Amino acid sequence: MAEVARRDVNKIPESGRMNGNFIKPHMESTDEKAEEKMMASLASTPSKTDGTENSGSEVATTEVEYIESEDLKDVEDVENCLKALLSGLGSKDWVSVCETLNNVRRLSLYHKESIVGMLSDVLSLLVKSLKNPRSAVCKTAIMTCADIFEVYNDDIIDSLDPLLVQLLLKSSQDKRFVCEAAESALMALTNWVSAPLLLPKLQPYIKHKNPRIRAKASMCISRSVPRLGIDGIEAFGIDNLIQIGASQLSDQLPESRDAARALLLELQSVYEKSHITGPTAIPEEPVITSWEHFCQSKLSPLSAQAVLRVTNVAREGLVLGS
Repeated sequence: MAEVARRDVNKIPESGRMNGNFIKPHMESTDEKAEEKMMASLASTPSKTDGTENSGSEVATTEVEYIESEDLKDVEDVENCLKALLSGLGSKDWVSVCETLNNVRRLSLYHKESIVGMLSDVLSLLVKSLKNPRSAVCKTAIMTCADIFEVYNDDIIDSLDPLLVQLLLKSSQDKRFVCEAAESALMALTNWVSAPLLLPKLQPYIKHKNPRIRAKASMCISRSVPRLGIDGIEAFGIDNLIQIGASQLSDQLPESRDAARALLLELQSVYEKSHITGPTAIPEEPVITSWEHFCQSKLSPLSAQAVLRVTNVAREGLVLGS
């Protein structure tokens, strides 16, 4: 018997023995990993390029149509649609949530005043949809944000913060069709919400730890500042804005740096326009000197040097091109 036992032991491969003790074959850990992957697959809701999504354990798939704003038609029954709005947005059925989000868009476009009284509640539930891991819900919510920005403009400013952070996050992620939708919503935000109200909301995000979020915030700021006009920039504080531009000029991503360059060139143009005709302007002195002195007085030597390098290069390019 002892010899048989020894022979059986000898048949066990070396990978199955360690210091005379038996260990579990590696195949078991592989099976555990496979099971984890299977559970993750069941829990997730992968997106298809045509907008359809698998429901995991469901066999059938449900198509989700992403309707552009110009293709949205009016609701048939406004009263009943309004009654079901909040419950639909809070539904656990993701298809129902998508349908209700499109109804929010329709009501906003065709019956703007009808949801003003419940707008804050709608926006709170909209944030929930933006956080939804299902891409169809998330993208439809993003498209809803864009329509709301266009329709309600500054009326949403008090509820903007949670929407803004989600849009910046979604515009920075890897799912291209969600990212593009979020970028479009941010464009709508900078186009339809007043720059003096929007800029203070955007400023904290240029110091965010995520470089992609910093880049998106910088791009929004760069688009918003020209809408202030000369008087608006001076009222907001050109000192503050030049600090923002200088800080992003050396940021990690090229999108941040490009946005900073555009902002600084806009600020230079505004500064020179507002100071060349001022009572203290000296006609014989080159305009670039006053801009140079301004930068040196407001920024650290290194930052001022970087800003002047950008604006001087742009000026030289204009001279060469003329």
